Amino acid sequence: MLNPDRYFSPVPEVRQLARRLYERIAELPLVCPHGHVDPRLLAEDAPFPDPAALIVVPDHYLVRMLYSQGVPMERLGIPTRDGTPVETDPRRIWQTFAEHFYLFRGTPSAAWLRHELESVFGITERLEGGSAQRIYDHMQARLSEPAFRPRALFERFRIEVLCTTDAAGDGLEWHQRIRASEWPGDVRPTFRPDLAIDLLHPGWAAEIERLRGLTGEPIGEFRSYVRALESRRAFFKSLGATATDHAAVTPFTAELSARAADEIFGRALRGAASADDQRAFTGHMLMEMARMSVDDGLVMQLHPGSARNHNERIYGRFGPDRGCDIPLRTEYTINLRPLLNRFGNEPGFRLILFTLDESTYSRELAPLAGHYPAVFLGPPWWFHDSLEGMRRFRAQVTETAGIYNTVGFNDDTRAFLSIPARHDLSRRVDAQFLADLVARHVVDADEADQMIGALAYELPKRAYRLGA
Repeated sequence: MLNPDRYFSPVPEVRQLARRLYERIAELPLVCPHGHVDPRLLAEDAPFPDPAALIVVPDHYLVRMLYSQGVPMERLGIPTRDGTPVETDPRRIWQTFAEHFYLFRGTPSAAWLRHELESVFGITERLEGGSAQRIYDHMQARLSEPAFRPRALFERFRIEVLCTTDAAGDGLEWHQRIRASEWPGDVRPTFRPDLAIDLLHPGWAAEIERLRGLTGEPIGEFRSYVRALESRRAFFKSLGATATDHAAVTPFTAELSARAADEIFGRALRGAASADDQRAFTGHMLMEMARMSVDDGLVMQLHPGSARNHNERIYGRFGPDRGCDIPLRTEYTINLRPLLNRFGNEPGFRLILFTLDESTYSRELAPLAGHYPAVFLGPPWWFHDSLEGMRRFRAQVTETAGIYNTVGFNDDTRAFLSIPARHDLSRRVDAQFLADLVARHVVDADEADQMIGALAYELPKRAYRLGA
């Protein structure tokens, strides 16, 4: 199924250039500086479950497409919040998925899964209703083999380092277990304090309680809350963390007075915080997180611009992360000005910006990264982590920011087995982009050789300070 020249130009001369560039980096190790693989997977190293539980049920990319075409989530085995019955037979779930796999033609989900089936499982038959059970049997048999345990696949995939995403109140037990084992795989946590910062989140109070228990701080006022977060960052660093991650509806930043911050925090502790309080507090805490990054060297990532759980019926019945999140228009230049004027010129600070609003690439993000020493651009994210999304990103940012103000590729996935497919797609797109530049005599062939190595391997290691 996998054409060796997939994603390359139909023009023979340009295709040959792209193929040569890709072959230079195809076997390089995978650097995975941002993602959502559960560290428990690699700590326990237990066999993977059945194909449906592995591929279909946890993947919001797949679930959202099937739901959009009228496939009930119950038929896909998605657990309900109230425990009402859903399909539990993995073969039936897989059959439903296979019969509807045609819906993914032309999407990155199809590209990833076809690569996964062929390169990981050795399956070259097309997935459809008639082949579903044969493919299921083949995958189930392979998943029972020692070579298909998580740690064995980690090594087979040539993963050099993998970073997870972990809440501030996470005890990091699974990371500690990995470090205590004799396995040499490099798996690192990433500090994500969103739950501890979002004053209106239903789980905020419980997260504050976890922070109290983990740090010994009373957290009765704002200063002790900040000390608790600083303490947790230090603990994450002790287990190899090099980065933080922050999601916000907007990248709004503004510094509050000490009194105002304490008053808002006090209202939150009493359960009386307002939406205005939440916005002001989040903007202030992004400033605080930047200050802490200057102090402790953790790279700061910012992922704004998603309206979470847009479909209230689905959220109410099935909970979050079911494909109901929708991008928003996002403004960076004004919103980030307070943060960048205070910290953007600091040599020890690094801020990696992501977007779901492609209109900002050339208008705001590339100019910001092309000026501020602290600012770097994260790769196309989520809805734009695709063949065309990557092409648009390179076309719109390179002339202003170059490639060296970008950070290479993040797979940003929960689907562990899809990691090689995602990196392969990115490497092929970058090879094609650079082949076009060589063909048009924008860069020389030897310069493209250096650039493809940087994009595939060097930039993510440097940007995320993963050299040690």
